[in-house]
Amino acid sequence: MADGSTTIHTAIIQGAKALAIELSGQQADLLTRYVLLLAKWNKAYNLTAVRDPEEMVSRHIIDSLSIVPHVTGDSVLDVGSGPGLPGIVLAIMYPGKKFTTLDSNGKKTRFMLQAKMDLQLANLDVANARVESFKAQVPFDAITSRAFSSLVNMVDGTKHFYKAAGREVPEGLPGSHPALLSCSDMLVPINIMGSLPAKSYQDFCSMKPGSTLA
Repeated sequence: MADGSTTIHTAIIQGAKALAIELSGQQADLLTRYVLLLAKWNKAYNLTAVRDPEEMVSRHIIDSLSIVPHVTGDSVLDVGSGPGLPGIVLAIMYPGKKFTTLDSNGKKTRFMLQAKMDLQLANLDVANARVESFKAQVPFDAITSRAFSSLVNMVDGTKHFYKAAGREVPEGLPGSHPALLSCSDMLVPINIMGSLPAKSYQDFCSMKPGSTLA
């Protein structure tokens, strides 16, 4: 690897270890190649405000890796994925799961298609559409997003894509949501009964998927 690539590769491995995540050699290599590809495209297209590849590691890669232990199910929809965050990172980490990344920005979806081809991510589908007009073939086991300003907006905008996976959420209960665990601005399914309480990211991330908040 070139010096810059080696620095990024090392930073990714160390950042993952800090999250108690052990990357395989292939995963570390793919994540490094993704960062380099993102940095290259970002010089011509405004894919992310983060310009420095090393900063991309901490701001994008490690942040996306922080929800790896919380992702459940076999099919995941990443809404407002931008250049593929966290969707492409998760697709690298979970080659046995199916990921769909959704974004309305054509430049960003073209980049994701290029990343899919370059990284040979057979488990990734890329959709260029707004969430309001996206037509899912089947419901998803999990939904992730960095694009929504609140859990309430996230639930309202995506609940029709979500498959309960055997966890019933009673209808007609005020404030009941087939909703989502918030972790570093990203979300994975969790049952939340009652109104959505104010919780820190640390509080949410310490919870187990399938837990119930009163």
